[in-house]
Amino acid sequence: MKYMMLIYGAEDAITQTEREACYGESAQLAQRLQAKGQYIAANPLHSVTTATSVRVRDGKRLVTDGPFAETREQLGGYFLIDAGDLDEALAVAEQIPMAKKGTIEVRPIVEITGLPEK
Repeated sequence: MKYMMLIYGAEDAITQTEREACYGESAQLAQRLQAKGQYIAANPLHSVTTATSVRVRDGKRLVTDGPFAETREQLGGYFLIDAGDLDEALAVAEQIPMAKKGTIEVRPIVEITGLPEK
């Protein structure tokens, strides 16, 4: 089963030096997952200040600068993996470096037919 791991944390929780180290640790984790056949994708996101939210109401597009909701922690990146079960996915989630400073939300992916394959 595929699991999306959404990485949340306060953007000011780590310094730029710590962020670069986090990227390096995340790349190493991705390499280990790749070797085990579990890696699908992973990427950090740019700052929440670059976010744009889109909603459609009454057939009209509404565009707002910033994230959808003001929160203490922002979505900072993701890992998409293939794991045998939730316990295996949780074991991977605890290895994501930002788990030490933020929150990793683990959710199974709903696989629907008709989507293009990568």
